[in-house]
Amino acid sequence: MQFDSFTFLVFFALVLGAYNALHAWSARKWLLLVASYLFYAAWNPAFVLLLAGSTTLDWWIAQRIHAAAGPARRRWITLTLIVNLGVLGLFKYQRFLLDNIAAALASFGVHYVPAPLDFVLPAGISFYTFHSLSYCIDVYRGTFAPTRNWRDYALYVGFFPQLVAGPITRFPQMRPQIESPRGTTRDGLGLGCALLVLGLFEKCVLADSIFAPVADAFFNAPGDAATAVAWSGVLAFSGQIFCDFAGYSTCAIGTALAFGFTLPTNFRLPYAALGFSDFWRRWHISLSSWLRDYLYVSLGGNRRGEWRTYRNLLLTMLIGGLWHGAAWTFVIWGGLHGLYLAAERLLREHVWPKNWQAPAFLRVGYMLLTLLLVALAWIFFRAPDLHTALHILALLRPSVIDALLDPAQKLALLAFAGVVAVHWAMRDRDLKEFCLAVPAPAFGLALGLLIAAIVLAPGDSHAFIYFQF
Repeated sequence: MQFDSFTFLVFFALVLGAYNALHAWSARKWLLLVASYLFYAAWNPAFVLLLAGSTTLDWWIAQRIHAAAGPARRRWITLTLIVNLGVLGLFKYQRFLLDNIAAALASFGVHYVPAPLDFVLPAGISFYTFHSLSYCIDVYRGTFAPTRNWRDYALYVGFFPQLVAGPITRFPQMRPQIESPRGTTRDGLGLGCALLVLGLFEKCVLADSIFAPVADAFFNAPGDAATAVAWSGVLAFSGQIFCDFAGYSTCAIGTALAFGFTLPTNFRLPYAALGFSDFWRRWHISLSSWLRDYLYVSLGGNRRGEWRTYRNLLLTMLIGGLWHGAAWTFVIWGGLHGLYLAAERLLREHVWPKNWQAPAFLRVGYMLLTLLLVALAWIFFRAPDLHTALHILALLRPSVIDALLDPAQKLALLAFAGVVAVHWAMRDRDLKEFCLAVPAPAFGLALGLLIAAIVLAPGDSHAFIYFQF
Protein backbone atom coordinates (compact mmCIF):
# COMPACT_ATOMS: atom_id res chain seq x y z
CA MET A 1 0.00 0.00 0.00
CA GLN A 2 1.59 3.25 -1.15
CA PHE A 3 0.82 6.81 -0.11
CA ASP A 4 0.05 7.66 -3.74
CA SER A 5 -2.65 4.98 -4.10
CA PHE A 6 -6.41 5.35 -3.77
CA THR A 7 -6.34 2.37 -1.41
CA PHE A 8 -4.18 4.31 1.03
CA LEU A 9 -6.46 7.34 0.95
CA VAL A 10 -9.41 5.11 1.88
CA PHE A 11 -7.34 3.35 4.54
CA PHE A 12 -6.17 6.69 5.97
CA ALA A 13 -9.72 8.09 6.13
CA LEU A 14 -11.12 4.94 7.81
CA VAL A 15 -8.34 4.71 10.39
CA LEU A 16 -8.51 8.43 11.16
CA GLY A 17 -12.27 8.23 11.63
CA ALA A 18 -12.06 5.18 13.90
CA TYR A 19 -9.18 6.78 15.84
CA ASN A 20 -11.25 9.81 16.70
CA ALA A 21 -14.35 7.74 17.45
CA LEU A 22 -12.47 6.05 20.30
CA HIS A 23 -11.90 7.91 23.54
CA ALA A 24 -9.58 5.70 25.60
CA TRP A 25 -5.91 6.25 24.74
CA SER A 26 -5.17 2.56 25.18
CA ALA A 27 -7.83 1.66 22.60
CA ARG A 28 -6.45 4.25 20.18
CA LYS A 29 -2.97 2.76 20.46
CA TRP A 30 -4.26 -0.75 19.82
CA LEU A 31 -6.11 0.59 16.76
CA LEU A 32 -2.94 2.23 15.41
CA LEU A 33 -0.93 -0.95 15.97
CA VAL A 34 -3.50 -3.18 14.22
CA ALA A 35 -3.80 -0.63 11.39
CA SER A 36 -0.01 -0.53 11.06
CA TYR A 37 0.20 -4.30 10.74
CA LEU A 38 -2.63 -4.27 8.16
CA PHE A 39 -0.77 -1.55 6.26
CA TYR A 40 2.36 -3.72 6.23
CA ALA A 41 0.41 -6.87 5.33
CA ALA A 42 -0.70 -5.18 2.11
CA TRP A 43 2.74 -6.02 0.68
CA ASN A 44 3.07 -9.58 1.94
CA PRO A 45 0.98 -10.88 4.86
CA ALA A 46 3.62 -13.46 5.82
CA PHE A 47 6.16 -10.77 6.62
CA VAL A 48 3.93 -9.41 9.38
CA LEU A 49 5.05 -12.47 11.36
CA LEU A 50 8.69 -11.48 10.79
CA LEU A 51 7.99 -7.92 11.92
CA ALA A 52 6.06 -9.05 15.02
CA GLY A 53 8.66 -11.71 15.89
CA SER A 54 11.60 -9.32 15.52
CA THR A 55 9.76 -6.70 17.57
CA THR A 56 8.93 -9.13 20.37
CA LEU A 57 12.45 -10.53 20.56
CA ASP A 58 14.08 -7.09 20.80
CA TRP A 59 11.51 -5.90 23.35
CA TRP A 60 12.36 -8.94 25.52
CA ILE A 61 16.14 -8.72 25.02
CA ALA A 62 16.16 -5.02 25.95
CA GLN A 63 14.64 -5.93 29.33
CA ARG A 64 17.29 -8.63 29.82
CA ILE A 65 20.02 -6.08 29.01
CA HIS A 66 18.60 -3.63 31.53
CA ALA A 67 18.35 -6.27 34.27
CA ALA A 68 21.81 -7.79 33.66
CA ALA A 69 25.23 -6.59 34.78
CA GLY A 70 28.81 -6.97 33.57
CA PRO A 71 29.56 -9.56 30.87
CA ALA A 72 25.92 -10.67 30.76
CA ARG A 73 24.90 -7.28 29.34
CA ARG A 74 27.46 -7.65 26.56
CA ARG A 75 26.18 -11.13 25.76
CA TRP A 76 22.60 -9.86 25.42
CA ILE A 77 23.55 -6.90 23.20
CA THR A 78 25.72 -9.22 21.11
CA LEU A 79 22.74 -11.56 20.70
CA THR A 80 20.44 -8.83 19.42
CA LEU A 81 23.13 -7.58 17.03
CA ILE A 82 23.66 -11.09 15.66
CA VAL A 83 19.94 -11.78 15.28
CA ASN A 84 18.99 -8.44 13.71
CA LEU A 85 21.97 -8.19 11.40
CA GLY A 86 21.74 -11.90 10.60
CA VAL A 87 18.11 -11.63 9.50
CA LEU A 88 18.89 -8.48 7.51
CA GLY A 89 21.88 -10.20 5.91
CA LEU A 90 19.89 -13.33 5.06
CA PHE A 91 17.19 -11.44 3.18
CA LYS A 92 19.24 -8.60 1.74
CA TYR A 93 22.87 -9.65 1.32
CA GLN A 94 23.02 -13.44 0.92
CA ARG A 95 23.06 -13.31 -2.89
CA PHE A 96 25.68 -10.53 -2.91
CA LEU A 97 27.86 -12.47 -0.46
CA LEU A 98 27.56 -15.80 -2.30
CA ASP A 99 28.27 -14.22 -5.69
CA ASN A 100 31.42 -12.55 -4.35
CA ILE A 101 32.58 -15.80 -2.73
CA ALA A 102 32.10 -17.56 -6.07
CA ALA A 103 34.07 -14.82 -7.87
CA ALA A 104 36.89 -15.02 -5.32
CA LEU A 105 37.10 -18.80 -5.64
CA ALA A 106 37.05 -18.55 -9.42
CA SER A 107 40.17 -16.38 -9.29
CA PHE A 108 41.93 -19.38 -7.72
CA GLY A 109 40.55 -21.77 -10.30
CA VAL A 110 37.78 -23.17 -8.08
CA HIS A 111 34.40 -23.47 -9.78
CA TYR A 112 31.59 -22.81 -7.32
CA VAL A 113 27.96 -22.21 -8.25
CA PRO A 114 25.89 -20.93 -5.28
CA ALA A 115 22.56 -22.60 -4.69
CA PRO A 116 19.68 -20.32 -5.65
CA LEU A 117 18.26 -18.60 -2.55
CA ASP A 118 15.70 -16.25 -3.99
CA PHE A 119 14.30 -14.66 -0.84
CA VAL A 120 11.78 -11.87 -1.28
CA LEU A 121 13.10 -8.76 0.46
CA PRO A 122 10.61 -7.69 3.15
CA ALA A 123 9.53 -4.08 2.63
CA GLY A 124 11.27 -1.66 4.98
CA ILE A 125 13.37 -4.31 6.75
CA SER A 126 16.41 -2.00 6.90
CA PHE A 127 14.33 0.74 8.49
CA TYR A 128 12.63 -1.24 11.23
CA THR A 129 15.88 -3.11 11.94
CA PHE A 130 17.55 0.24 12.64
CA HIS A 131 14.63 1.21 14.91
CA SER A 132 15.13 -1.94 16.98
CA LEU A 133 18.93 -1.72 17.04
CA SER A 134 18.95 1.90 18.22
CA TYR A 135 16.52 0.98 21.01
CA CYS A 136 18.61 -1.96 22.29
CA ILE A 137 21.90 -0.07 21.97
CA ASP A 138 20.51 2.89 23.91
CA VAL A 139 19.26 0.58 26.66
CA TYR A 140 22.72 -1.03 26.76
CA ARG A 141 24.34 2.42 27.02
CA GLY A 142 21.99 3.33 29.87
CA THR A 143 20.35 6.16 27.93
CA PHE A 144 16.89 5.13 29.17
CA ALA A 145 15.07 2.24 30.80
CA PRO A 146 13.16 -0.05 28.44
CA THR A 147 9.39 -0.02 28.33
CA ARG A 148 7.60 -3.03 29.81
CA ASN A 149 4.61 -2.48 27.59
CA TRP A 150 4.91 -4.63 24.46
CA ARG A 151 2.18 -2.73 22.62
CA ASP A 152 3.93 0.62 23.11
CA TYR A 153 7.22 -0.75 21.82
CA ALA A 154 5.53 -2.50 18.90
CA LEU A 155 3.80 0.77 17.98
CA TYR A 156 7.15 2.59 18.09
CA VAL A 157 8.68 0.09 15.66
CA GLY A 158 5.63 -0.43 13.45
CA PHE A 159 3.86 2.97 13.34
CA PHE A 160 2.64 2.85 9.75
CA PRO A 161 3.56 6.34 8.43
CA GLN A 162 7.27 5.70 9.02
CA LEU A 163 7.38 1.89 8.94
CA VAL A 164 8.49 1.22 5.38
CA ALA A 165 10.84 4.11 4.52
CA GLY A 166 11.34 6.26 7.59
CA PRO A 167 12.08 8.73 8.98
CA ILE A 168 14.08 6.50 11.34
CA THR A 169 12.91 7.58 14.77
CA ARG A 170 14.51 7.09 18.18
CA PHE A 171 12.57 5.79 21.15
CA PRO A 172 13.08 8.99 23.21
CA GLN A 173 11.44 10.91 20.35
CA MET A 174 8.39 8.64 20.27
CA ARG A 175 8.05 7.43 23.86
CA PRO A 176 6.36 10.55 25.29
CA GLN A 177 4.07 10.71 22.26
CA ILE A 178 3.05 7.07 22.66
CA GLU A 179 2.63 7.17 26.42
CA SER A 180 0.73 10.49 26.61
CA PRO A 181 -2.81 10.73 25.19
CA ARG A 182 -3.18 12.69 21.98
CA GLY A 183 -5.61 13.01 19.14
CA THR A 184 -6.47 14.84 15.98
CA THR A 185 -6.54 18.63 16.20
CA ARG A 186 -7.80 21.07 13.60
CA ASP A 187 -4.33 22.59 13.13
CA GLY A 188 -2.62 19.20 13.06
CA LEU A 189 -5.11 17.79 10.55
CA GLY A 190 -4.89 20.86 8.33
CA LEU A 191 -1.11 21.01 8.26
CA GLY A 192 -0.87 17.22 8.03
CA CYS A 193 -3.14 17.05 4.97
CA ALA A 194 -1.24 19.96 3.39
CA LEU A 195 2.06 18.13 3.84
CA LEU A 196 0.48 14.96 2.46
CA VAL A 197 -0.58 16.87 -0.67
CA LEU A 198 2.87 18.44 -1.02
CA GLY A 199 4.55 15.05 -0.66
CA LEU A 200 2.23 13.52 -3.27
CA PHE A 201 3.01 16.41 -5.62
CA GLU A 202 6.73 15.74 -5.24
CA LYS A 203 6.18 12.04 -5.88
CA CYS A 204 3.46 11.92 -8.55
CA VAL A 205 4.22 15.06 -10.55
CA LEU A 206 7.92 15.76 -10.16
CA ALA A 207 9.48 12.34 -9.46
CA ASP A 208 7.19 10.06 -11.52
CA SER A 209 5.95 12.28 -14.34
CA ILE A 210 8.85 14.67 -15.05
CA PHE A 211 12.10 13.13 -13.79
CA ALA A 212 11.58 9.33 -13.94
CA PRO A 213 10.90 8.98 -17.70
CA VAL A 214 14.08 10.87 -18.60
CA ALA A 215 16.23 9.16 -15.96
CA ASP A 216 14.95 5.67 -16.75
CA ALA A 217 15.33 6.07 -20.51
CA PHE A 218 18.95 7.14 -20.12
CA PHE A 219 20.15 4.78 -17.37
CA ASN A 220 18.43 1.75 -18.89
CA ALA A 221 20.15 2.25 -22.24
CA PRO A 222 22.88 4.93 -22.14
CA GLY A 223 24.49 3.67 -25.36
CA ASP A 224 26.62 6.39 -26.95
CA ALA A 225 24.39 9.24 -25.78
CA ALA A 226 25.53 12.76 -26.50
CA THR A 227 26.93 14.81 -23.63
CA ALA A 228 23.82 16.94 -23.26
CA VAL A 229 21.57 13.87 -23.16
CA ALA A 230 23.82 12.21 -20.58
CA TRP A 231 23.71 15.26 -18.34
CA SER A 232 19.94 15.47 -18.67
CA GLY A 233 19.66 11.83 -17.52
CA VAL A 234 22.02 12.28 -14.56
CA LEU A 235 20.36 15.49 -13.37
CA ALA A 236 16.91 14.00 -13.91
CA PHE A 237 17.79 11.16 -11.56
CA SER A 238 19.20 13.68 -9.06
CA GLY A 239 15.79 15.34 -9.10
CA GLN A 240 13.92 12.03 -9.01
CA ILE A 241 15.75 10.57 -6.01
CA PHE A 242 15.17 13.74 -3.99
CA CYS A 243 11.52 14.26 -4.92
CA ASP A 244 10.73 10.56 -4.50
CA PHE A 245 12.26 10.14 -1.05
CA ALA A 246 11.54 13.63 0.29
CA GLY A 247 8.00 13.17 -1.01
CA TYR A 248 7.65 9.96 1.01
CA SER A 249 9.04 11.61 4.15
CA THR A 250 6.74 14.61 3.74
CA CYS A 251 3.74 12.28 3.35
CA ALA A 252 4.82 10.32 6.44
CA ILE A 253 5.22 13.47 8.54
CA GLY A 254 1.87 14.82 7.37
CA THR A 255 0.04 11.54 7.99
CA ALA A 256 1.48 11.29 11.49
CA LEU A 257 0.50 14.90 12.26
CA ALA A 258 -3.11 14.06 11.44
CA PHE A 259 -3.06 11.57 14.34
CA GLY A 260 -1.29 13.99 16.69
CA PHE A 261 2.25 12.58 16.29
CA THR A 262 5.34 14.55 15.30
CA LEU A 263 8.00 12.76 13.26
CA PRO A 264 11.46 14.32 12.82
CA THR A 265 12.34 16.30 9.72
CA ASN A 266 14.16 14.03 7.29
CA PHE A 267 15.13 16.48 4.52
CA ARG A 268 16.11 20.11 4.85
CA LEU A 269 16.64 21.44 1.32
CA PRO A 270 19.81 19.39 0.66
CA TYR A 271 20.57 20.71 -2.82
CA ALA A 272 21.41 24.08 -1.25
CA ALA A 273 24.12 22.48 0.93
CA LEU A 274 27.43 24.30 1.32
CA GLY A 275 29.73 21.31 1.44
CA PHE A 276 29.26 17.65 2.20
CA SER A 277 28.95 17.75 5.96
CA ASP A 278 26.18 20.29 5.38
CA PHE A 279 24.65 18.00 2.76
CA TRP A 280 24.43 15.11 5.27
CA ARG A 281 22.87 17.45 7.82
CA ARG A 282 20.15 18.03 5.23
CA TRP A 283 19.81 14.71 3.35
CA HIS A 284 18.10 11.70 4.97
CA ILE A 285 18.82 13.29 8.35
CA SER A 286 17.45 10.39 10.38
CA LEU A 287 19.85 7.93 8.69
CA SER A 288 22.92 10.18 8.76
CA SER A 289 22.41 10.92 12.47
CA TRP A 290 21.86 7.18 13.12
CA LEU A 291 25.13 6.29 11.37
CA ARG A 292 26.92 9.04 13.32
CA ASP A 293 25.59 8.03 16.75
CA TYR A 294 25.69 4.25 16.47
CA LEU A 295 28.45 3.52 13.95
CA TYR A 296 30.86 6.46 13.68
CA VAL A 297 30.95 7.03 17.45
CA SER A 298 31.29 3.28 18.11
CA LEU A 299 34.28 3.15 15.75
CA GLY A 300 35.94 5.90 17.79
CA GLY A 301 34.63 8.99 16.05
CA ASN A 302 37.19 11.79 16.18
CA ARG A 303 38.57 10.81 19.57
CA ARG A 304 41.63 8.79 18.50
CA GLY A 305 43.64 11.05 16.25
CA GLU A 306 43.25 12.68 12.87
CA TRP A 307 43.92 9.74 10.58
CA ARG A 308 41.63 7.42 12.54
CA THR A 309 38.95 10.08 12.22
CA TYR A 310 39.29 9.92 8.42
CA ARG A 311 39.25 6.13 8.57
CA ASN A 312 36.09 6.17 10.67
CA LEU A 313 34.41 8.61 8.29
CA LEU A 314 35.23 6.42 5.32
CA LEU A 315 34.13 3.19 7.01
CA THR A 316 30.88 4.77 8.15
CA MET A 317 30.00 5.95 4.68
CA LEU A 318 31.05 2.65 3.05
CA ILE A 319 28.73 0.77 5.40
CA GLY A 320 26.05 3.40 4.82
CA GLY A 321 26.36 2.75 1.10
CA LEU A 322 26.05 -1.00 1.64
CA TRP A 323 22.95 -0.39 3.78
CA HIS A 324 21.31 1.09 0.70
CA GLY A 325 21.82 -1.97 -1.45
CA ALA A 326 23.69 -5.23 -1.91
CA ALA A 327 25.94 -4.15 -4.79
CA TRP A 328 29.40 -2.69 -5.23
CA THR A 329 27.90 0.36 -6.89
CA PHE A 330 26.26 1.32 -3.58
CA VAL A 331 29.54 0.75 -1.75
CA ILE A 332 31.30 3.05 -4.21
CA TRP A 333 28.57 5.66 -3.77
CA GLY A 334 29.10 5.55 -0.01
CA GLY A 335 32.88 5.57 -0.45
CA LEU A 336 32.72 8.68 -2.63
CA HIS A 337 30.78 10.51 0.06
CA GLY A 338 33.30 9.30 2.63
CA LEU A 339 36.12 10.75 0.52
CA TYR A 340 34.18 13.99 0.04
CA LEU A 341 33.71 14.34 3.81
CA ALA A 342 37.33 13.48 4.59
CA ALA A 343 38.70 15.92 1.99
CA GLU A 344 36.43 18.68 3.24
CA ARG A 345 37.48 18.06 6.84
CA LEU A 346 41.15 18.09 5.85
CA LEU A 347 40.75 21.42 4.05
CA ARG A 348 38.81 22.99 6.89
CA GLU A 349 41.38 21.99 9.49
CA HIS A 350 44.56 22.74 7.56
CA VAL A 351 43.81 25.17 4.73
CA TRP A 352 40.82 27.40 5.43
CA PRO A 353 41.36 30.17 8.01
CA LYS A 354 39.51 29.75 11.28
CA ASN A 355 36.13 31.50 11.42
CA TRP A 356 36.52 32.65 7.82
CA GLN A 357 33.27 33.81 6.26
CA ALA A 358 33.27 33.27 2.51
CA PRO A 359 31.79 36.05 0.34
CA ALA A 360 28.47 35.41 -1.35
CA PHE A 361 29.86 34.48 -4.78
CA LEU A 362 32.13 31.83 -3.23
CA ARG A 363 29.22 30.42 -1.25
CA VAL A 364 27.20 30.01 -4.43
CA GLY A 365 30.21 28.44 -6.14
CA TYR A 366 30.73 26.00 -3.29
CA MET A 367 27.03 25.09 -3.37
CA LEU A 368 27.25 24.36 -7.11
CA LEU A 369 30.44 22.31 -6.66
CA THR A 370 28.77 20.30 -3.89
CA LEU A 371 25.72 19.72 -6.08
CA LEU A 372 27.89 18.64 -9.02
CA LEU A 373 29.84 16.06 -7.01
CA VAL A 374 26.66 14.77 -5.35
CA ALA A 375 25.07 14.35 -8.79
CA LEU A 376 28.11 12.47 -10.09
CA ALA A 377 27.95 10.13 -7.10
CA TRP A 378 24.27 9.47 -7.86
CA ILE A 379 25.42 7.72 -11.07
CA PHE A 380 26.74 4.80 -9.01
CA PHE A 381 23.54 4.77 -6.93
CA ARG A 382 21.33 4.44 -10.03
CA ALA A 383 23.41 2.50 -12.55
CA PRO A 384 22.59 -1.22 -12.74
CA ASP A 385 26.27 -2.22 -12.57
CA LEU A 386 29.78 -0.81 -12.29
CA HIS A 387 30.51 -1.09 -16.02
CA THR A 388 27.46 1.02 -16.89
CA ALA A 389 28.32 3.61 -14.23
CA LEU A 390 31.85 4.06 -15.59
CA HIS A 391 30.49 4.26 -19.13
CA ILE A 392 28.08 7.03 -18.10
CA LEU A 393 30.91 8.95 -16.43
CA ALA A 394 32.83 8.78 -19.71
CA LEU A 395 29.83 10.26 -21.53
CA LEU A 396 29.95 13.36 -19.32
CA ARG A 397 33.08 14.61 -21.03
CA PRO A 398 33.60 18.37 -21.19
CA SER A 399 32.36 19.55 -24.56
CA VAL A 400 30.03 21.96 -26.23
CA ILE A 401 26.34 21.14 -26.21
CA ASP A 402 26.43 18.53 -28.91
CA ALA A 403 22.81 17.48 -29.27
CA LEU A 404 19.36 18.91 -29.19
CA LEU A 405 17.27 17.75 -26.26
CA ASP A 406 13.71 16.55 -26.64
CA PRO A 407 10.90 18.34 -24.77
CA ALA A 408 10.87 15.82 -21.89
CA GLN A 409 14.61 16.28 -21.29
CA LYS A 410 14.29 20.07 -21.41
CA LEU A 411 11.40 19.96 -18.95
CA ALA A 412 13.39 17.72 -16.59
CA LEU A 413 16.36 20.11 -16.64
CA LEU A 414 14.07 23.09 -16.08
CA ALA A 415 12.32 21.32 -13.19
CA PHE A 416 15.65 20.37 -11.62
CA ALA A 417 16.82 23.98 -11.86
CA GLY A 418 13.58 24.98 -10.16
CA VAL A 419 14.12 22.49 -7.33
CA VAL A 420 17.65 23.83 -6.75
CA ALA A 421 16.43 27.44 -6.84
CA VAL A 422 13.73 26.69 -4.26
CA HIS A 423 16.28 24.96 -2.03
CA TRP A 424 18.62 27.94 -2.21
CA ALA A 425 15.87 30.50 -1.61
CA MET A 426 14.54 28.60 1.44
CA ARG A 427 17.74 26.96 2.72
CA ASP A 428 17.39 28.47 6.21
CA ARG A 429 13.61 28.08 6.57
CA ASP A 430 11.57 25.24 8.04
CA LEU A 431 8.89 23.81 5.76
CA LYS A 432 6.19 23.54 8.42
CA GLU A 433 6.83 27.07 9.66
CA PHE A 434 6.75 28.35 6.09
CA CYS A 435 3.39 26.67 5.44
CA LEU A 436 1.91 28.19 8.59
CA ALA A 437 3.18 31.66 7.63
CA VAL A 438 1.50 31.72 4.20
CA PRO A 439 -1.86 33.60 4.23
CA ALA A 440 -4.79 31.17 4.23
CA PRO A 441 -6.30 32.22 0.84
CA ALA A 442 -2.97 31.91 -0.96
CA PHE A 443 -2.22 28.64 0.80
CA GLY A 444 -5.61 27.21 -0.16
CA LEU A 445 -5.15 28.26 -3.79
CA ALA A 446 -1.68 26.67 -3.88
CA LEU A 447 -3.00 23.40 -2.44
CA GLY A 448 -5.80 23.38 -5.02
CA LEU A 449 -3.30 23.76 -7.84
CA LEU A 450 -1.11 21.00 -6.40
CA ILE A 451 -4.10 18.65 -6.13
CA ALA A 452 -5.09 19.43 -9.72
CA ALA A 453 -1.53 18.70 -10.87
CA ILE A 454 -1.53 15.38 -8.97
CA VAL A 455 -4.84 14.30 -10.50
CA LEU A 456 -3.76 15.29 -14.00
CA ALA A 457 -0.21 13.90 -13.73
CA PRO A 458 0.39 11.75 -16.82
CA GLY A 459 3.33 9.68 -15.56
CA ASP A 460 3.22 6.02 -14.61
CA SER A 461 3.16 5.26 -10.89
CA HIS A 462 6.49 3.99 -9.56
CA ALA A 463 7.13 2.30 -6.24
CA PHE A 464 8.97 4.61 -3.86
CA ILE A 465 12.68 4.09 -4.51
CA TYR A 466 13.57 3.55 -0.85
CA PHE A 467 11.08 0.68 -0.50
CA GLN A 468 13.85 -1.59 -1.83
CA PHE A 469 16.08 -0.70 1.12
